[in-house]
Amino acid sequence: MAEAKIEEIVHHPPMDQLQGFEYCIDSNPSWGEAIALGFQHYILSLGTAVIIPSLLVPRMGGTDDDKVRVVQTLLFVTGINTLLQTLFGTRLPTVIGGSFAFLVPIVSIIHDSSLTQIVDNHQRFLQTMRAIQGALIVSSSIQIILGYSQLWGICSRFFSPLGMAPVVALVGFGLFDRGFPVVGRCVEIGLPMLVLYVALSQYLKHILVKHLPILERFSLLISIALVWTYAHILTASGAFKHSTEATQFNCRTDRANLISSAPWIKIPYPLQWGAPTFDAGQSFGMMAAVFVSLIESTGAYKAAARLASATPPPAHVLSRGIGWQGICILLAGLFGTATGSTVSVENVGLLGSTRVGSRRVIQISAGFMIFFSILGKFGALFASIPFTIFAAVYCVLFGIVAAVGLSFLQFTNMNSMRNLFITGVSIFLGLSIPEYFFSYTLGAQHAPANTRAGWFNDYINAIFSSPPTVALIVAVFLDNTLDVKDAARDRGMPWWVRFRTFKGDSRNEEFYTLPFNLNRFFPPS
Repeated sequence: MAEAKIEEIVHHPPMDQLQGFEYCIDSNPSWGEAIALGFQHYILSLGTAVIIPSLLVPRMGGTDDDKVRVVQTLLFVTGINTLLQTLFGTRLPTVIGGSFAFLVPIVSIIHDSSLTQIVDNHQRFLQTMRAIQGALIVSSSIQIILGYSQLWGICSRFFSPLGMAPVVALVGFGLFDRGFPVVGRCVEIGLPMLVLYVALSQYLKHILVKHLPILERFSLLISIALVWTYAHILTASGAFKHSTEATQFNCRTDRANLISSAPWIKIPYPLQWGAPTFDAGQSFGMMAAVFVSLIESTGAYKAAARLASATPPPAHVLSRGIGWQGICILLAGLFGTATGSTVSVENVGLLGSTRVGSRRVIQISAGFMIFFSILGKFGALFASIPFTIFAAVYCVLFGIVAAVGLSFLQFTNMNSMRNLFITGVSIFLGLSIPEYFFSYTLGAQHAPANTRAGWFNDYINAIFSSPPTVALIVAVFLDNTLDVKDAARDRGMPWWVRFRTFKGDSRNEEFYTLPFNLNRFFPPS
């Protein structure tokens, strides 16, 4: 048998832009399709928008009424922040929603002795919310300064495809605890949701209705509607009546207490909880979460660019986006969302699942967020979807984002032992170190860093509890110190370097130019 030629073996040359997308960042579906896709992104964003207040508000001393107001506020601010980022920031199709990265310093504030000694629960809730607001307002300056001064763009010059692959991969893989571990809490609805979503979005995606791949494009809406109805039937028939309290909370459709507590119309506004209070220690602790949010968002922006069939955002555009994200955290502090802001990873994954990376679709979804956050009863209806249903979808969407991160390795030499070492060690430590922090906290009832300096504890615990942050620290350090002299080609730098500057590639102007001819006043570098 004749020996195969190398060109016959290698059929997949590296590609700057991901192929096979129906609509890329600056192409748009019809208005009807775009509105339906935007509503789908809105529904997906509800998972995080509901679960974060559900975790925090009861610990703060708040009631169901307070929880509903915080959910409404978080959705309202998410809509505003998404519009700002897609119009004036990176301009990538990304939803800027609530962030779990802020939970470490926020829980620290909740347990502050000056707040826990307040006897009246409502007053404790208000005082805690004001303390969180103050810390967010002060700490937002980190991203604002790093972004608008272009310092983060300068730092990004140390990044390479090899260094960023583990970071982007762990933006998805690092969220594994929000996937099947949550599905397992109610397999009766979680498992059918996972199977149905995979079946519709992958196996039945070629079924066309009026030349539209409706099952692939709207698989999330269809599967959520079917499984939510199924869950409601199980709830109404008493299937969970004799189950444990935890099972009922995760399975029943009537346990969120959102619809009954929601007002018909309520417009969130700045300082609605009262004047923020400021504490230096709490603000310093929150800065660690802002730094983590910055790194996680950087990885998510890289993934979103790939899944929008765009080129990697240049350093100037990345810095501009981080600056606007600092503004987003500032707005979260002013309105009182009980958490900071970051890129919604699940919505980035949905770009890949639907093969629609259109910016307009995300902007329409922001309109839905603002609209339904004001119309409280209608928004609460959708927000009462059990979180187990969202967790089943996360199993797919987080995996897509992780795979996009691994796709950056196509620009590197993976036959190099140096590159294998850096990739393997950074991914392993990126998963292993946060898992240690989590398991230690679960067993000891406090995190590994437990000194008398609360702000120092928050710094260490927040940074090393984030898989992408640990991966970036390890990967970028090793990539810039280990046998660097002759490794530029192996690291993928010849491909990466032309995307460092705005004018390095002609496509950057098409994807990242500001609207309304604003580039005249803010010329890209």
